[in-house]
Amino acid sequence: MSTYVNNNGVLIPRDSYSLKAGNRGHLYGDGLFETIRAINGSCINIENHVKRLLEGMKAIKMSIPSNFTSEFFENEINSLLEQNNILEGGRIRLSVDRKAGGTFMPKDNGVDYYIEAMANNDNAFKLNEVGWKVDEYQEMKKDITPLSIYKTKNSLIYIMAKITAKEKRLDDMLILNYRQGIIEAASSNLFVVSNGVLYTPGLDLGPLAGTMRMQIINLALANNIKVYECNISPQNLLVADEVFLTNAISGIIWVQSYRTKQYFNYISKELLGMLNDKYKV
Repeated sequence: MSTYVNNNGVLIPRDSYSLKAGNRGHLYGDGLFETIRAINGSCINIENHVKRLLEGMKAIKMSIPSNFTSEFFENEINSLLEQNNILEGGRIRLSVDRKAGGTFMPKDNGVDYYIEAMANNDNAFKLNEVGWKVDEYQEMKKDITPLSIYKTKNSLIYIMAKITAKEKRLDDMLILNYRQGIIEAASSNLFVVSNGVLYTPGLDLGPLAGTMRMQIINLALANNIKVYECNISPQNLLVADEVFLTNAISGIIWVQSYRTKQYFNYISKELLGMLNDKYKV
C-alpha cells in the first residue's frame, strides 16, 4: 500500500518529488519542525506543539497564516494518518519553511508546510527495558539564544552528538551550554531525581522547550512531586538517584548509567504510568 505526505494541503505519494528547487528549509535551514506522537490513530498534545511552532515562527519573523490553528493541523494530520492506514501508534513530522526566493535575505516571509506520518509499533508509551548509557558531548556546546528553545532546522549539534554516541557505543550524549551546564540530550530533555525531587534545566539555560518536558513537569506537580528548574552539573548526575530523558515520541527514557554511576528507575516508571493514564492507553 502506498503511503502519502501532505505537501501544503495536498496529499501526494511519499516516493514522489515533493520539495521544489529553492526550498529554503533545504538550502538554508530556514524552517521549523515538530515531531508529534499518534495514539489510537490520532495525534496527541497538538495544542502545545502548535503553540511552540507558532511562537517559533514569530521569533524568526515568518508570516503566520490565519488558518494555522491547533484544529487546522489536527485535521490535516489525522486525515494523513487515515490515508496511510495508521490506526494505532504513529510518528508525525510537521515542517514549516519560509517560501522559496532570495538568498540570505528572503523575498517573502510567507510559509509552506509539509507533514509526514509513519506507523509506530507501540500504541502506548513504554519504558525501555534496557537503560541507556550516556556521557557528555564535549566537541561542541550549545549557545543560549532566543531560538534555543525552538525546533529549528539547524540541528547539526544533535546530529554530531548522535554520531559520537554511536562511535563510543553509547545510547546518547548530553549537551552542554557554554556555562558548562548539562542542558539536554541529543534528542531529549533531561531530568535528574534526588530524594524524590525532580530537577531539570531551566529554559533560560538553553535547552529545547520540549512538549513532553512540559507534560512531565505538570504531571509531577499534580501528583505532589516537587520539580525545580535549575542548572545541572556533572556533580549533580554523580549523586543522583535517577536520570531520565523525555521526548514527544518515546515519552520517558530511563538512563541506566552516566560514566561509572548507575541509576534506578522507580520515578521513571511511576511517571510513565501517569502519562499513559492521561491518554487512556
